[in-house]
Amino acid sequence: MQFLKLATKIIKAREIRVLCTCLFFCSIARSATVDTVVTYSTAMKKNIKAVVIKPSHYDTTIKYPVIYLLHGYGGNYADWVTKVPSIIKEADNYRFIIVCPDGNVGSWYFDSPIDNHWKYETYVGTELVQWIDKHFSTIKKKSGRAVAGLSMGGHGALYLAINHPSTFGAAGSMSGGVDLTAFPSNWDIALRLGSYEQNIDRWKSYSVINMIYKIKASPPALIIDCGYEDFFFPVNAQLHQKLLAENIPHDYISRPGSHSWEYWKNAIGYQFLFFNNFFRKGQLSSGRG
Repeated sequence: MQFLKLATKIIKAREIRVLCTCLFFCSIARSATVDTVVTYSTAMKKNIKAVVIKPSHYDTTIKYPVIYLLHGYGGNYADWVTKVPSIIKEADNYRFIIVCPDGNVGSWYFDSPIDNHWKYETYVGTELVQWIDKHFSTIKKKSGRAVAGLSMGGHGALYLAINHPSTFGAAGSMSGGVDLTAFPSNWDIALRLGSYEQNIDRWKSYSVINMIYKIKASPPALIIDCGYEDFFFPVNAQLHQKLLAENIPHDYISRPGSHSWEYWKNAIGYQFLFFNNFFRKGQLSSGRG
């Protein structure tokens, strides 16, 4: 009898675990939807993939804000959704669309002046935005668009926002390589810009830290985040000081942490909160409530 009672308890415990597992996956099924889309770049004459996350109960009668979330060097369009799957839930919490473009292994998200096969500024900043606006119900103005990224993508997000002021109203950088000149031998930058020694002025002109003059009159909403132990911390601290000197409003976060996904998993939450506040201000000013 004792054996039968014990067996019954074990069976019931297993049934409870199975039920909990089923409820867990059912809750995921009701959450945001994740799709991989294929877009075409006319500038580079090729198909490029992107991840698109839509909030649950997506409704084409509602216009949604969009965050373009960029990966780092060596990554791809699937990095964010596979390594930080919590962003799927955040699309639901804040009710915005998240788009994760593919920036190739080392595009740095600008148009290479020496190689026409690398035009990722045109792709992400123009072609992809137009494609997303055509195929999804979006707020088609800069008050409803933000761009953010980590590492190479952090530089890319700021670069795109600075050089496409009518497209992106807000930008965020996490551990961004905001000064290319500080790393002349790393991460394929020379393949995109030419050797540093022979093209010093070009390297300076493509570095975000030297572009502040472009946004003095009308800066985008900015949030910059970098850990103390990150090798990009010194250049981020310099960017922060330059923005302060020019009285350009921005949020700046620095805390213990290195150049790692553990850090970015935490950082993205601050970025989303910042962008949500930005979007809400845009909705209120336009009378959307």
